[in-house]
Amino acid sequence: MFIVIFILFILLLSAIIVVHEFGHLIAAKVFKVYCPEFSIGMGPKLCSFKGKETEYCLRALPVGGFVAMAGDTDNSLETSVDTTNIPFERTLPGIAKWKRAIIMMAGVIMNMVLAVVIVALVLLYNGSYAVSPEPLIGAVQENTPAYRAGLKQGDLITRLEYQDLGISSEPKTFDDIGTFTYGHENEVLTITVERDGESLSFDLQAEFNEESNSYLIGISSPGLKAISINLFNCWYYAIDYLWYVVRTIFMSLGQLLKGVGLENLSGPVGIYQATEEAINMGAQSYILMIAVLSVNVGIINALPLPILDGGRVLILIIEALIGRPLSEKAISYLMGVSLFLILALFVFATYQDILRLL
Repeated sequence: MFIVIFILFILLLSAIIVVHEFGHLIAAKVFKVYCPEFSIGMGPKLCSFKGKETEYCLRALPVGGFVAMAGDTDNSLETSVDTTNIPFERTLPGIAKWKRAIIMMAGVIMNMVLAVVIVALVLLYNGSYAVSPEPLIGAVQENTPAYRAGLKQGDLITRLEYQDLGISSEPKTFDDIGTFTYGHENEVLTITVERDGESLSFDLQAEFNEESNSYLIGISSPGLKAISINLFNCWYYAIDYLWYVVRTIFMSLGQLLKGVGLENLSGPVGIYQATEEAINMGAQSYILMIAVLSVNVGIINALPLPILDGGRVLILIIEALIGRPLSEKAISYLMGVSLFLILALFVFATYQDILRLL
């Protein structure tokens, strides 16, 4: 079983990366940038076929892929391109900066498109979609923190705050409550509600519930609203679902920048465990996992770190503002610093994964 899960895990990550690189390829071809190779996988070449000018390859190691573009000197791990006989206007430096920016961000866009298509097809298959209601308390369980604090059925939650951590949120849906409170079970939560036109605040702390094997505050939603899905509205609700995922990611990133929730970071080990859980829950959960991770990969690549796509766009913007290219030394320095930060985060996240395993 381990081998099957591991293979599915590798295929999941590879599919997301290949789609990301395919986005770069499409945009590069639109702007006539010479792309001699597009590879699925890394390492020794197994087989290939030649298109009009691009060679499409399958390589031995099923870990991602890449597109080789003329003039792209920032990706030393990929196949280098000899530009000796290539017209300058067919290289990355030879096209307008805005075109280069689109090529860099095309991978992110493709990750989002992949996620929307997957979720839309899953919703269409299911035929319905459960919409999270507004943050209204549908019921308060007895002998729970919420009950003892004085929260009541019908209270509309307008604000959540962990004063000791310096973070707060104004939930738009009931799901936002769980997203904000996750990982902060040992902190005092201040809940502000609207009741009969009056704003009231209550302090409470989640308690561990043995029956559900989780921390609970003791409130439940008024119930989900089921929407009938068809070929026309599946795209809208797919975006609605993924918008919640995006909000969750940015909320987590915001907390991480404040030093909150670092212990909840997950690296490859944590992603593997989540993938294993999704596989055990069935094919649909595994497919949705691909969509959610594709959004994560897209957002991470859009961050303004020079080694990532968003950072390379940031460099282009800086160059446009100062009216000249940055020196190779400056770019190498920025790349080195951002690589160090990424590797440090990777090591720390893996360390947290191992701690959770132990």
